[in-house]
Amino acid sequence: MSTTPAITEQMTEWWQHGVVYQVYIRSFADGNGDGQGDLAGLRSRLDHLASLGVDAVWINPWYVSPLKDGGYDVADYRNIDPRFGSVEEAEQFIAEAHERGIRVIADLVPNHTSSDHVWFQEAIAAPPGSPARDRYVIRPGKGPDGAEPPSNWEAVFGGPAWERLPDGEWYLHIFDTSQPDLNWEHPEVRAEFESIFRFWLDRGIDGFRVDVAHGMIKDLTFPDIDSKTELLESEHPIDHPHWDRDGVHEINRAWRAVLNEYENRMMVAEAWVHAERLPLYLREDEYHQSFNFDLLEAKWTADSFRRIISRSLDAAEAVGATSTWVLSNHDVVRHATRYGLPLDVKWRKWVTDGPHDALDEALGSRRARAAALITLALPGSTYVYQGEELGLHEVWELPDEVLDDPTWERSGHTERGRDGCRVPIPWETDGPSFGFGTTAPWLPQPDTFGPNSAAAQAGDPDSMLSLYQAAIALRKGRFAADRRLAMLDLGADVLAFTRGDDVTVIVNMGSEPIELPEGRLLLSSIPLEGGMLPSDAAVWLAG
Repeated sequence: MSTTPAITEQMTEWWQHGVVYQVYIRSFADGNGDGQGDLAGLRSRLDHLASLGVDAVWINPWYVSPLKDGGYDVADYRNIDPRFGSVEEAEQFIAEAHERGIRVIADLVPNHTSSDHVWFQEAIAAPPGSPARDRYVIRPGKGPDGAEPPSNWEAVFGGPAWERLPDGEWYLHIFDTSQPDLNWEHPEVRAEFESIFRFWLDRGIDGFRVDVAHGMIKDLTFPDIDSKTELLESEHPIDHPHWDRDGVHEINRAWRAVLNEYENRMMVAEAWVHAERLPLYLREDEYHQSFNFDLLEAKWTADSFRRIISRSLDAAEAVGATSTWVLSNHDVVRHATRYGLPLDVKWRKWVTDGPHDALDEALGSRRARAAALITLALPGSTYVYQGEELGLHEVWELPDEVLDDPTWERSGHTERGRDGCRVPIPWETDGPSFGFGTTAPWLPQPDTFGPNSAAAQAGDPDSMLSLYQAAIALRKGRFAADRRLAMLDLGADVLAFTRGDDVTVIVNMGSEPIELPEGRLLLSSIPLEGGMLPSDAAVWLAG
C-alpha cells in the first residue's frame, strides 16, 4: 500500500496544480481475461498510479455502450458497462483511489447519446411530431418528398451529419450515425443531465471531464456551412451554427450550481474553441478549467513553446483560473512519435499517408523526456496520458482489419483514425499481452512493448518511468502550488524559466550543446557531462 496520505477536507482546490493521469479503461489493464481493460484491472494497478505520484485519475467513458466510438456513445449514463464492471465496483475503485490520495474524474458525454439509448429507441419508434422525438434534433428534410437533409452539415468522422429514418425524417449526428445529437433546448434533457451529475457525485466522483463542451447548442434554423469540419480542430470559427454557441454558457452555469452543492468538486471542459472565446468557459460560475491543447499542437521550437506558455498563463490568470497542460491523449498521435517527425510533417495525416520512414523514434523519445520536464514544471495542472510515463510510441502500423475507430469506415478508409494511441499498455516484459491480461488484447501490441513495459523500467534510474516519478515528486516538494513563473533569455533556441523560489528549468531545443549556468542539478532528462546541456535535453536546477 502506498504511503501517500489519504484525501482530507483540508486538501482544497486540488485541480489547480494536480497531476492527472488519463485512463483509457479499455486499454489499461484486463482483470477478467476477456482481452479488454476493466475496473478489476484498474484496481489491480492502483499502486502503479500511487507510486507515480499522481493526484487524480480521469477515466474515459465507462458507461453502458455498444462501443461504436470507444464508449463516447453512451446507452446508459447511470450504469457501468458489464465489460468493465459494475456501479458497485466503481464505488469500490473510488474508495480505494481515495485511500491512496488519488481523486477520480469521470468522463461525461452530453452532446449526444448512443443510438441504443432508451430515449432514441423511443424516438424512432414514435411517429413524426411525437414528444419523444423532441429530445433529439430530428427534422423533416428538404426538397421533393423531404429527400434532402435539412442542411449540408458534415459529421466530424466523415460524411453527412444527417441520417434519414425509415419514416422520412432526419436526425442530426455531429459525430457517428450511432451518436444522435440531443436537443439541449428541451428542459427534460437539461434536467436529466443535472440528475446524472448528482448520481455520480453521490458515489464519490470528484469531478467531470465534459466531452465536446462547446457543442450542445445548435442554430435550429440549420444554415448551410461553407467550411469543412475537421476532426479535433484546435478552434472553430466564431458564430458557427453548431460549435461554441452562446447558449452553452447557460448549461455550464446550471452544472456549476450542482457542483457547488458538493464540497471540493470540479469540472474541466474539452472545448476546442477560438482562443478569444475560451475565457468565457472559465468565468467563476462556469468551468473550473478547460483543456489547453495549444502545447500539444506546438512545433518543437523554443519560440513556439515560449509563446504558448506565456499566452496560456496570461489567459488563465485573466479569469482567475489555472492552465492545463497536455502532450497526448486518446485522440491524437502520441507525442513520442510526433516529436520524431520533421517539423513540416502534418502528424494527423502522417499515420495514413506517411512518409513513415521519416520517423526517428530515438529522437522522438529523447524529446519526449525533455517535454516531460517542461509540462511537469509549469504552473497549473498537468494531464498525463496512460503509457506516456513509459515513453510509448504510436502504434501506427496496425493491420487494417483490426482498426476500430469509426473514422476509418466513415472516411472510406482514407483516415486510419486514433487506434494507434489506444493500444493496450504493457505491464510485463513478455506473455500473451505483456501483462495487460491473460489473453491477446483487443488491439495487437508490437514486440517493442516488452522492453518498454512498467516491469522493465521499474527500478531503472535512467528509465522514462523513473524520470516521471522523480519529476512529480520534485514538483510536489518544491513548486506544485506556486503559480510564479518568469521567462529567461538564454538564447533563441533555449526555453528557460524560473519556478517558485529557486528552481530554473532549461531546455535546449537547438542543434548544438549549450553551457549551463551555475546551480545544483535537481533532475535532467538525460545524463550530463562537462557542464553542458546537449540538444533536445532539459534540466531542473536549484539555486
